[in-house]
Amino acid sequence: MSQPSLSRILPQVIEAILHVLSTRYISYPFTADEQARVKGEFVRSFNFPGVIGAVDCTHIALRAPSVDEHAYVNRKNFHSLNVQIICDARMQLLNVCSKWPGSTHDSFILRHSRVGLRLEAGESGDGWLLAEELRYNLAHGRTRSDVERTIGLLKGRWRCLDASGGKLLYKPEKVTRIILACGVLHNIALRHGIRMDPQEPPNPPPNEAPAPADAVRRRRQLIQRLVD
Repeated sequence: MSQPSLSRILPQVIEAILHVLSTRYISYPFTADEQARVKGEFVRSFNFPGVIGAVDCTHIALRAPSVDEHAYVNRKNFHSLNVQIICDARMQLLNVCSKWPGSTHDSFILRHSRVGLRLEAGESGDGWLLAEELRYNLAHGRTRSDVERTIGLLKGRWRCLDASGGKLLYKPEKVTRIILACGVLHNIALRHGIRMDPQEPPNPPPNEAPAPADAVRRRRQLIQRLVD
């Protein structure tokens, strides 16, 4: 596909993913039943009770914006969006907050995010988010590694989100929507069993790349699963 064709189609694809699939595949557990499921998964996987999500932030590089450029320079001195990720024990994304410039502190993002505000208002019940600042024992460290592996898996699958894939050459508003769309596709892939180990190279060597016919077949199988 040519670059002009990709640039023309990309906005339509992103809007379709976000409009049709985002709330279906990314949803934070605010009800008691939903929170009980998430808590149970963290106990079974990490023997850590009361957790309704693991949270961390990651930087997604982008071209220097023309407006408020300085706000996007992060602590590592490159332009980015600071993206908050909340996941469950299965590395499914529960919430993605991708609108904040790279200089924004992680704790500020959590306090001002939709999830943070609702939890502050008492919708967390007796559960709590597991964040870096709360690390105090081995169980916590193992549990929090879940969100780090989730971020690695997300960036490994969608190379445009990783620094090794270069920076996104769009305005921050569009990059925000690209990140959210990648999050939706991440959950779809996990839910349908298409998974990549973040420790493995994200792209196979050329001589091991799947044949085009096989790629078409796999794409059709995924589409069929989504529409069934």
